[in-house]
Amino acid sequence: MKRLLVSLGGLLILMLLLAAGVVGLNLRGEDPIGQAEPPAVLDAAQVERGRYLALAGNCASCHTERGGAPYAGGHGIPTPFGTVFAGNLTPDEATGLGRWSADHFWRAMRNGRSRDGRLLYPAFPYAHYTLLTREDSDALYAWLRSLPPVTQANKPHELRFPVNTQAALAVWRALFFSPARFEPDPSRDAAWNRGAYLVRGLGHCAACHAERNVLGATTGRFELGGGLMPVQNWYAPSLARADEASVADWPVEDIVALLRDGVSPRGSVLGPMAEVVFRSTQHLSESDLQAMAVYLRSLPQQPLPPAPPASEEGEEPPPPPPSRAVGQRLYEQHCVQCHGERGEGVPDAYPALAGNRTVTMASPANLVRILRHGGYPPATAGNPRPHGMPPYGHLFDDEEMAALATYLRSAWGHQAAPVTALEVYRYR
Repeated sequence: MKRLLVSLGGLLILMLLLAAGVVGLNLRGEDPIGQAEPPAVLDAAQVERGRYLALAGNCASCHTERGGAPYAGGHGIPTPFGTVFAGNLTPDEATGLGRWSADHFWRAMRNGRSRDGRLLYPAFPYAHYTLLTREDSDALYAWLRSLPPVTQANKPHELRFPVNTQAALAVWRALFFSPARFEPDPSRDAAWNRGAYLVRGLGHCAACHAERNVLGATTGRFELGGGLMPVQNWYAPSLARADEASVADWPVEDIVALLRDGVSPRGSVLGPMAEVVFRSTQHLSESDLQAMAVYLRSLPQQPLPPAPPASEEGEEPPPPPPSRAVGQRLYEQHCVQCHGERGEGVPDAYPALAGNRTVTMASPANLVRILRHGGYPPATAGNPRPHGMPPYGHLFDDEEMAALATYLRSAWGHQAAPVTALEVYRYR
């Protein structure tokens, strides 16, 4: 009996030590809350700077419900653990940020903690915003204070147990979140450091362009190494792989055009990235776009996978997949008019499919989603009337969609793996 009590006591002490460790890790790096009241007068220059930063961070995309008041929240963000609803950022005292001080807002951005001390879910990307400077946080706060207040209660999150508990969130943060500050690299120039600050911090590009583990935390050896976006089933391609979305060999002006206009001589954006360009990057200054381009060009590159082994001399090549003939027929019936017999496309109108990285990269997720749901570049000042591709999900079943995707991935010298009907079902 005594031995049992000693064991239970030891276990209790261990649990208390672990709990204390989790609490301590969740409090690290927090500044004390000083100013308790919002400012009575806003500085116009600071407000304008905050407006620009809100565009750079694409804040409206989550915090504005379709048809709703700007920044009044209510938009549901689906996750593998349930739905997180974005909060009301207008200065309404009852339901928004009306009672928040600049210190409260800084703590939310840097430490992921609400005004009342609650831990925030990382669907709000404070794991990236933690790199922001205090000056930029204060400017964002001033901009949000300048908005018309909207009384709209925040919706409770719809998350499964135990993810819906503060205790589980505290453990997650202890494992995967650490507040940080952006430290400029003295060996790099000002443009590179500005680009790193925007890409890593306010732009939170790794929120999409990084792998996630089973607990939803970003991971991966390479920065912006690509990953499947949970629930959405779009693949955010690696910006560090030449066969996916690396821009290391692109001229800076082509990268700027892609971020500003959604199209460039080297490619165009579709899917979730089209929304990022539409709502955010097209509004950035030329100098900031160039800085982001400089930084993205400098990313360390992932090694390419080995090429498939060549056939021995005299060896018969493997027979084509049975679905390839069906895919070729579908291409000739529905695609050749725009994309050409050799997949060459039409400049400034329809993209070439021959050599297109979306067609050939290892994950067929984006190709399947574009074939099924269509593809639409954003309307921007530099490309106000983009050419879009209609959806074919209502015309083709999963077998036909797989056949067409397989044909595209094997035509014109492509050597990408075939696509199965099961993969089409998975990504649709």
